[in-house]
Amino acid sequence: MRERRRFYVVWKGRKTGVFPSWEAARAQVEGFSGAQYKGFASREEAERAWREGYATRAGKPASLGRWRTAARKPMLPGLAVDAAASGARGPMAYRGVRVESGEEVFRQGPFAVGTVNIGEFLAIVHALAWLEARGLTWPVYSDSRVARGWVAKGRCNSRLPRTPETEAVWALVARAEAWLAAHPEHAPVLAWETRLWGEIPADFNRK
Repeated sequence: MRERRRFYVVWKGRKTGVFPSWEAARAQVEGFSGAQYKGFASREEAERAWREGYATRAGKPASLGRWRTAARKPMLPGLAVDAAASGARGPMAYRGVRVESGEEVFRQGPFAVGTVNIGEFLAIVHALAWLEARGLTWPVYSDSRVARGWVAKGRCNSRLPRTPETEAVWALVARAEAWLAAHPEHAPVLAWETRLWGEIPADFNRK
């Protein structure tokens, strides 16, 4: 199978700019103190990253923003949600951002104990309520099949134990389920197509 070609941006090195191969980029950064560089799947992504600057890409997946050059793009405007947890049952947080700009519109947590799936479920419902309060019907994008399924059924089926530590999270789950029951007609919840569009814009970059 032919290896997919990648392009490299060097923001700080012997020479800077967009380079068509790792060999060309490596000559600019290898042994260079404080070099700033990253690889991208297409020239378009690389050139956009070069224009936007290193600060916008530092510590973020190279695939973030790939949706902008995809043949089929997500519907805009829209909200993207994501959650992150430390371990299977650790501190958990979730957030929602505008797809087109990456602007964060809400963030909750960290909660002492939670799971990624619960966070994703809460994030979707939070986004739906945020849109409802503003009279908007934008789509909500999530890369969690489990959470989207829970929202469709109106119930969070997590096995997280109910303990004093998880009380705050379960209280939010109960509110979210009540909101879904009271709003059977809400904005569409759609799958974020990671393979086509890259990392979801709300990603916490903890993978």
